[in-house]
Amino acid sequence: MAKIKKGDLVVVISGRDRGKTGRVLEVFKETDRLIVEGVQRMTKHVKAGQTARGTRTGGIETIEAPIHVSNVMLVDPETKKGTRVGYRTEQVERDGRTRTVRVRVAKRSGKDI
Repeated sequence: MAKIKKGDLVVVISGRDRGKTGRVLEVFKETDRLIVEGVQRMTKHVKAGQTARGTRTGGIETIEAPIHVSNVMLVDPETKKGTRVGYRTEQVERDGRTRTVRVRVAKRSGKDI
């Protein structure tokens, strides 16, 4: 189970965008990197071309670049500050069977994420 998942609200704790918050758009497990909305924005030059309808494409675009997972912290739902992530086990009953499920918990407040 990953500590940070797609859709989580995170705060950047190091780098030039320190203090910014944003939602996780994509997670790359192989390289331990993720893309955060509005953080680590880069300019990309796109070669000019044409679409099927004849409109021109290309130019300078701004995109979010990947940031390492160690440079972000999950935002605590109660205090709205960065927090570490812990786990607790919980018994869930479905279709007459009980299963043990791991739940992510904010270390700062103890609330479920």
